[in-house]
Amino acid sequence: MSTDLPTTELHPSFSTPDAEPTPWEEGRVALEAAEIFWITTVRPDGRPHVTPLVAVWHEHALYFCTGPEERKGRNLAQNPQVVLTTGSNSYSDGLDLIVEGEAVRVTDDALLHLLRDLWRTKYDWPFEVRDNAFHQEGVGSAYVYEVAPAKILGFGRQAGFNFSQTRWRF
Repeated sequence: MSTDLPTTELHPSFSTPDAEPTPWEEGRVALEAAEIFWITTVRPDGRPHVTPLVAVWHEHALYFCTGPEERKGRNLAQNPQVVLTTGSNSYSDGLDLIVEGEAVRVTDDALLHLLRDLWRTKYDWPFEVRDNAFHQEGVGSAYVYEVAPAKILGFGRQAGFNFSQTRWRF
């Protein structure tokens, strides 16, 4: 994974005249702090499927998990392109983030153990790692996916009708 910072661009057509691009550090911190994300996958017939889930940002990627038999797991088996969104429901304040990329299954044992620890710290979720997946007693197994973003959009809002659309390209 690249350690380079993304390029940052303000999209003036969707920003108020005095808007500044949101700094990457602010976007990264928001991704780390977000607890709920909405994932969009594509069904085999082309229809979108959207559902909430938890995720963790680690280094330069977003990680989530899903059971292989869940709708999103079956969708990913046929089309790994995803969009993950998170943000605020406030009209006048906040930062909404849209992460676009390809979901790649994580099977590296060391990385899975590190991610398990991140899930425990952030969500108090008691996963165990075995057979290249997360497992939880009584619930079953979940595959872990990495989304190294191709692009992240940030929609910033500040009081006083100040809106900005920032694009980070990786």
